[in-house]
Amino acid sequence: MYQPLVVRVSRALLLAVALAAPAVQAQDYPKGPVRMVVPFAPGGSSDTVARLVAQKLTAAMGQTFVVDNRAGAGGNLGAEIVAKSKADGYTLLFAAGSFAVNVSLFEKLPYDPLKDFDPVIHVCTVNGILVVHPSVKATTVQELITLARTQPGTLNYGSAGNGTILHLAGELFKAGAKVDITHVPYKGSGPALADLMGGQTQLMFANIPGTLQQVKAGKLRVLAVTNDKRSSALPDVPTIAEAGLPGYRATTWFGVLAPAGTPRDIVAKLNSEFAKALAAPELVEHLRSEGADVVAGSPEQFRTFLKSEVERWGPVVRAAGIKAN
Repeated sequence: MYQPLVVRVSRALLLAVALAAPAVQAQDYPKGPVRMVVPFAPGGSSDTVARLVAQKLTAAMGQTFVVDNRAGAGGNLGAEIVAKSKADGYTLLFAAGSFAVNVSLFEKLPYDPLKDFDPVIHVCTVNGILVVHPSVKATTVQELITLARTQPGTLNYGSAGNGTILHLAGELFKAGAKVDITHVPYKGSGPALADLMGGQTQLMFANIPGTLQQVKAGKLRVLAVTNDKRSSALPDVPTIAEAGLPGYRATTWFGVLAPAGTPRDIVAKLNSEFAKALAAPELVEHLRSEGADVVAGSPEQFRTFLKSEVERWGPVVRAAGIKAN
């Protein structure tokens, strides 16, 4: 049926406006404060890094990036809040490594980590280290494996809690080295480190921040790095993979996600601004001194990484029979 010229022109204009809307939306974004939910208590490494990045973004984008600590349920409380928030770019999740583990650790989650979020950027990886009490007669990973095999069940390793990346790092080590070492969960890294230094436990898979100073003070001995590449904070210390367990990798990480359905142009703008903040020399150096390495990259690269982490830790959790507390 023939349509008058004015109708056809009007429809064409409406289509053009609709197509242009996302770009206009991203251009004006943000118009107000942006909430960045950290699903853990203040003072931890995720909170510290989030606040450093938030300061940079506030200065660069002209609107306040507010860090909102919502601790609980191993990070699930904060993640659920963001998953159910409006997908407009004004509520973001500052996720950590446990985000990819919880789907295997908990029987039921109120969100899907891969379907209910749009990845923004992979902020950084936090390098871990394998440390032992000075009384342990092992100066290398291979010597530790030999000791554990000759004394099965007698070596205890502490962790920041059941189901944490640092707990899973120990389970991955047990499976790869075929050794029997006993897990002792604590309520945080601080108590676990205190007992390790006191000799109540013999080894620990720990994050470099908060642990390196104890190594330098001679209170702990470092055997290896848990990442698949050496840490710039400890360039002379081999990785566990180099030291005898090929393919071993266990690190925590931080990244930013938005609720699923957030306009792609806003996600792209956030990715660009986060990348600029993470490239600041003083921030790079601060993270490096704490044993963390900036990653950045595209939202698509972060999505691929998230999927690989979910797939990586699922079998470890199931094989060890780990359940959430």
